[in-house]
Amino acid sequence: MALSVPGYSPGFQKPPEVVRLRRKRARSRGTAASPPGELPEPAARRAALAAGLLLRPFPAAGGRGGGGRAVARRNPFARLDNRPQVAAEPPDGPARDQPEAPGRPLDSNQENDVLREEKVPERTAVTELPETPQVSFSESDISSSKSTELPVDWSIKTRLLFTSSEPFTWADHLKAQEEAQGLVQHCRAIEVTLPKSIQDPKLSTELRCTFQQSLVYWLHPALSWLPLFPRIGADRKMTGKTSPWSNDATLQHVLMSDWSVSFTSLYNLLKTKLCPYFYVCTYQFTVLFRAAGLAGNDLITALVSPTTRGLREAMRNEGIEFSLPLIKESGHKKETASGTSLGYGEEQTISDEDEEESFSWLEEMGVQDEIKKPDILSIKLRKEKHEVQMDHRPESVVFMKGINTFTLLNFLINSKSLVATSGPQAGLPPTLLSPVAFRGATMQMLKARSVNVKTQALSGYRDQFSLEITGPIMPHCLHSLTMLLKSSQSGSFSALLYPHEPTAVFNICLPVDKVLNTEVVHKELTNCGLHPKTLEQLSEIPLLGKSSLRNVVMRDYIYNWRS
Repeated sequence: MALSVPGYSPGFQKPPEVVRLRRKRARSRGTAASPPGELPEPAARRAALAAGLLLRPFPAAGGRGGGGRAVARRNPFARLDNRPQVAAEPPDGPARDQPEAPGRPLDSNQENDVLREEKVPERTAVTELPETPQVSFSESDISSSKSTELPVDWSIKTRLLFTSSEPFTWADHLKAQEEAQGLVQHCRAIEVTLPKSIQDPKLSTELRCTFQQSLVYWLHPALSWLPLFPRIGADRKMTGKTSPWSNDATLQHVLMSDWSVSFTSLYNLLKTKLCPYFYVCTYQFTVLFRAAGLAGNDLITALVSPTTRGLREAMRNEGIEFSLPLIKESGHKKETASGTSLGYGEEQTISDEDEEESFSWLEEMGVQDEIKKPDILSIKLRKEKHEVQMDHRPESVVFMKGINTFTLLNFLINSKSLVATSGPQAGLPPTLLSPVAFRGATMQMLKARSVNVKTQALSGYRDQFSLEITGPIMPHCLHSLTMLLKSSQSGSFSALLYPHEPTAVFNICLPVDKVLNTEVVHKELTNCGLHPKTLEQLSEIPLLGKSSLRNVVMRDYIYNWRS
């Protein structure tokens, strides 16, 4: 029983108790005014809703420890590809299976969710497994409809990263006999056709030998301590490397003499259709030579990219007829209907006539002496400005075919600007890359390694297997590897491709004089050293334009690709 204290009032409350009591009253009022399971809405929010403003849904009481069911809120620090699934929609939101009414604006939270759902598939295309319900590419990103074959890609890749839900352990630690058999298959151009699906790839000797065969390429010159590809922008990697020829004119002459012999040997193989194509990689530009019948052309073709005004001028002076496929007919560049550029003398005549017409109206008005005419040098610089602007850009690619490719061969052999005169690449001949052997070439192997990692998924962690290929990966090698992985990975894998950017423009669609008979083309190129399916792909007309393949996904033996 409580004792009565003089001066004590039972209605007196301590300050903390007063505050607690006020909170309790406010909570009880809000509960009576709002539906059960929800917190009361502030007065400012109710006024904004009354004014017709769209606001985010107010959180339910369950989120603050109440007994009502709460809407799962996204953790702002969580990974985008591991965000929790939404438990329920807000009361005022549309049903998940019903489309939202058109014209209704989204609030900021909904807009962010839409953007995240569009971006996540692009980011996780390689790391997701085949059974993942998300689509790897959105419709706007797919450059082509689904197909059983990839489009031809003439760019040189520097790295390939394949990922799959099945392991790549079969690519590791080849036996001596398997390595030797793979090299023999390459040198003898033995055609190997793998089954559609291999049950146990690790025990398949045929698969491992074919994999070794796909990694072989031929190179000149071969200097193991120097990275000879890529050559454009390679000064940084070559700095500090030993180069005894840089200050030795005699040694430079010997190197260039051997290089000229190898270059001529490659062109002769190309001319006789024993070599399908090859690359000449200099420190300033790259040249792609293709045999007759490839890329839809009936003659030997050559593409040079990137070029400069000085290089184009030097080729004109040597009598090489070429065209600029990506430059349309305009005021600063006159081209014939067939695409062949006009000679320098014809261009000069046209420009002189334009100058006379541009100042003739001043004489008619009688004010030719009062207005100062620009001098000849200013006029020349203004005309050359447009031509110089495209230097070192993809638009500067030049195309030639037929006898002009042989003239280009002689021009490159005798050109003094082909080899750098200073810097880490001084005196070093250009790099020759070919899928087949040629005089003075050295057999090289692409580097391959497989990695097994754990990746985070919605249900925990899962195994993610990857195979990385590095080196100068030419078009035939890319096609051979995709055919091989189609069998070993049961028609399900993803790939990231890293092209050498200056060579991406080699995928432009060039003018074709006539449609070739594919059967005749394949018969004439039977001895070029390529698999028949690879040869069939390289015979197609390029469709990628100035871009190249970047992402490739195969699901159930069907390709989706993005450039």
